[in-house]
Parts: sequence; structure tokens; C-alpha cells
Amino acid sequence: MTSAKSDAETLMNTVLPFAEKMLSEHSEFFPYGAAMKPDGEIVSVAGYDGHEQPPSQEIIDLLNTELRKDAALGLYKATAVVYDVRVVPPGSKAKSDAIAVALEHRDDYSVVVLFPYSISNGTLDIGAPFAEKGTRKIFDRP
Repeated sequence: MTSAKSDAETLMNTVLPFAEKMLSEHSEFFPYGAAMKPDGEIVSVAGYDGHEQPPSQEIIDLLNTELRKDAALGLYKATAVVYDVRVVPPGSKAKSDAIAVALEHRDDYSVVVLFPYSISNGTLDIGAPFAEKGTRKIFDRP
């Protein structure tokens, strides 16, 4: 029996390398998602609205809508939506780019893990991650 937090961590560790790869190779990435099925299988989830370069928030909203619909059918026990943000990391006064991983679990667990990063001379440097309480958008409260 796994816990909601360990399922979310497994999902996060699965989705994070793609963002790192895209940042290293292209200095950007479009929002994307993934979900964990009840048996633990992880599947990728993408959003496409028909436009070549849609605003990120539109893709995030689309991902949340699709994940919510499938979660309501019992297809998933955990979800992740990954996107690029600007944040002020703890102990800093300056904003930083960050990879945000919004994680949610059907067992009333929701967190956003933020990975501050910088790109200098084509090299990606990821800072210390930190977490914030998430806002449940996928699973209804138990």
C-alpha cells in the first residue's frame, strides 16, 4: 500500500526530467502533464488547443479539465501538471524562473513543488526545490 505523498513523489520524479531536458535543449517548455493509474502505471497527458503556440495558461486549464474529467471516472489516483513560472524562492528577494510541478492525489493530497532554475551559457542550473500547498483542481474533496 503506497501513500498519497509517495505516489505524488514517484509521479514528480517521472515528469521532471522532461522539463529539464527541454530547458537544456530549448531554454523553454510548454505545459504538460501525467497521471498515475490505480495500478501505479504512469501515463503522459498533453494538451493541444489547435494553435501552434497557445498561451501557457490555456494549456494548463485544458490539462486540468481533461485530468479532472478522467479522474472523476476513476481512471487516475494521482496527477501532475508541469509548467514554467516566476517565483521568489525562500531566502531570496529576487524572482527566479522555476519549474512548477502541481501534484494532486485522490486521497486529499495537493502540493506544488517548485524548482528554481537559471540557464547560463547554455547550461541549466537547478536550485533547491521548495513546496507550497496546492489548490485541489482535479479530485473532489473526499
